[in-house]
Amino acid sequence: MNKETVDVVIAKTKNLIAAPSVYAGLKETAQAWLAAVNTAKEDEATKKYIADLKECITSIDGLIAFTESPHGLQILGKEGAKKMAAHAKEIKAAGAKYCDCPACAAAVAIVEKLQQH
Repeated sequence: MNKETVDVVIAKTKNLIAAPSVYAGLKETAQAWLAAVNTAKEDEATKKYIADLKECITSIDGLIAFTESPHGLQILGKEGAKKMAAHAKEIKAAGAKYCDCPACAAAVAIVEKLQQH
């Protein structure tokens, strides 16, 4: 992996780790990837990181379904779920394929950058 790719992915990974919406397991994988950069374990860690990122990215349809589910209502509250559902439908209409929360946005950017490598 070239230096520019590593630098971009490190920055995006730090954003991912700091995101309040990041899944704890993905945060651990991200931290393990950071620790593996420039070591013999980097390739193996990168493969796991990409797989975990792909698994954790929420599709826009998945986000809409969540905001309209009983579980979504429980977590977000009635008004929060309503606002998030409206936002998700708005960005879907504009062409979004994925949730745009800080964790998903960082994950999508990281996957795209690593797959260019």
